[in-house]
Amino acid sequence: MEHVDKGKESSNSDNEVEATNSPIICGLPDDISLMCLARIPRKYHSVLKCVSKRWRDLICSEEWICYRRKHKLDETWIYALCKDKSKEIFCYVLDPTDPIRYWKLVGGLPPHISKREGMGFEVLGNKLFLLGGCREFLGSTNEVYSYDASSNCWAQATSLSTARYNFACEVLDEKLYVIGGSGSNSSDHSWETFDPLTNCWTSQTDPKIVSEIKHSVVLDGNIYVRCARFCANPRVFSVVYKPSSGTWQYADDDMVSGWTGPVVVVDGTLYVLDHSLGRTRLMISLKEGREWIPVGRLLPLHTRPPFQLVAVGKSIFVVGRVLSTVVVDVGDLGNEDQVIVGSAVPGLLFDVNVLSVKCLSI
Repeated sequence: MEHVDKGKESSNSDNEVEATNSPIICGLPDDISLMCLARIPRKYHSVLKCVSKRWRDLICSEEWICYRRKHKLDETWIYALCKDKSKEIFCYVLDPTDPIRYWKLVGGLPPHISKREGMGFEVLGNKLFLLGGCREFLGSTNEVYSYDASSNCWAQATSLSTARYNFACEVLDEKLYVIGGSGSNSSDHSWETFDPLTNCWTSQTDPKIVSEIKHSVVLDGNIYVRCARFCANPRVFSVVYKPSSGTWQYADDDMVSGWTGPVVVVDGTLYVLDHSLGRTRLMISLKEGREWIPVGRLLPLHTRPPFQLVAVGKSIFVVGRVLSTVVVDVGDLGNEDQVIVGSAVPGLLFDVNVLSVKCLSI
C-alpha cells in the first residue's frame, strides 16, 4: 500500500510539472498565446480558468496583470462594501461595461468578520483589503484580510501594527495608508503604511491625526483627510500628507468649507456630493478661484442617501442605499439648477447601506 501511495504521489507530481511546462495553446509560442488570450474581456476570465491548470495559473499570475495593463487592456470593476439591517457585511461587484449592468455578490467573505464595524476598505494592485474593525464586546482588531480578484479567493494578510476602527484608507505611490481612527491609545494620533514589496507595516505618529475621521481622498499626489473634534470647541478641519516631505499639515480653510460629503477626483478635479439643506448637489473645487461651484443636482428618485462616490474614466458613479446607482458623465455637468441626468444601475431588492466603494483594474 505504501508503495502504491508513493507511486500516486510521484504520478501527481509529474502531471503538475507537465502541466506547468506545457504550452498555453498547442502549436503557438507562449507570447503569441498570451497576446491572444489577454484580449478576452475580463467577464470571461472565470471561464478561461476552467480550461486547464495552465490557463488558470496564467490568468492568476502577475504576468497576466502586467501585460493587460501595459497594453491598456485592463478593465475596471467597482467593488462595494455594504451592511444590511442585521449589521452583516457583504461585498458586491459591478462591471460598468456590461450591457446589462447589475451588482453581483462576491462570495467567500470569512464568516467571523462579517459582523465587524468600522473596517477599512481599500484596493492595492489586484487585491481588495478589509482592515481592522471592531465587534461589540470584543474590542478592535488589527486583522487584515485580502481578496484576490484574479483567483477569486479571500486570505488573511499581514496584520496592522495597531488595532483600530473607523479610520481613513488611501493608496499612494503603490503603498497602502491607514490613518487615525479609534481602538487604542496608540491609534489616536498614528498612521501606518503597508509596502507590498516588503509585506510589512510601518507605523508613525503625528499630533494632527485624530480619531474622528470623516472622509479622505488623494489629490495632486497628496492625501487629504477630513477630520472632526468633538470637545469643548467642536470643529471640522482637514489635514494633508505630503509624501515629498513625509509630513502632515493643516489644509486650507477653502478645502474645508466645501468638503461636506463624499468626494472623488476626475482628471485632477475634486468633486463632492453635498447633501445639506435638504437637497443633493454635485460640486467641484476650482483651484484658481479657491471656491466650490455647484454643477448639478440629483433628484430623490434617482438614489437615496447615504451616498458614496467612485470614478471610472470620466464617469462618476453615485452609489446610494440598496446599491441604487446613477452614472454621470462629467462632460454633461452644468450649473446648480441643472438636474443630473445619467444612466442608472438598479439596486438590490433588500435594504443595505453602502459603506465604501472602490475600483479595481485587471
